[in-house]
Amino acid sequence: MQLMNGGWLALSSKVAIRPSPNFNDRPADTKISLLVIHNISLPPGEFNTPYVADLFLNRIDINADPWFVNLKDLKVSAHFFINRQGHVTQFVSCDRRAWHAGVSALNGREQCNDFSIGIELEGTDTLAYEDAQYASLAELTECLRQQYPLTDVRGHCDIAPERKTDPGQSFDWQRYATLANWPATALKPR
Repeated sequence: MQLMNGGWLALSSKVAIRPSPNFNDRPADTKISLLVIHNISLPPGEFNTPYVADLFLNRIDINADPWFVNLKDLKVSAHFFINRQGHVTQFVSCDRRAWHAGVSALNGREQCNDFSIGIELEGTDTLAYEDAQYASLAELTECLRQQYPLTDVRGHCDIAPERKTDPGQSFDWQRYATLANWPATALKPR
């Protein structure tokens, strides 16, 4: 993977670009120092559906599944989504603020969206992630580290512990750190 000027990945057989309207500018002079790992599946527990992209593009049909009533009028996005096959879709430029973390804090610093990049993995808290997802996540992480001064990686559960549980106990942090050549000191002690 290759990050181009403007914070977008270069298109390839493993990367698609689908710009979301759900973003805004980061505060001036913000250094992007945090990766946030999430999980998502829509409907919950179902994979290979178009609904995650539809949610991030404000196109979700809330009548398509009874659970979708919970998403009515929700405006969210992540920078990246990695499906079960390891394909990466980018929704927001890394240079802009995606709306993925919500009310959040890291080391006393609030509003993690301001200084983070959000990566959604197609999955659940309790189902193992796929080899292809770990491979793509590691490759994406290395690409991002070449461009941004990233110092930390956390799960959504770590920055919003009262509200969130993802990526869940099914995410293998040590495997990820090894594949991404991520320093152990950047990971939350497990």
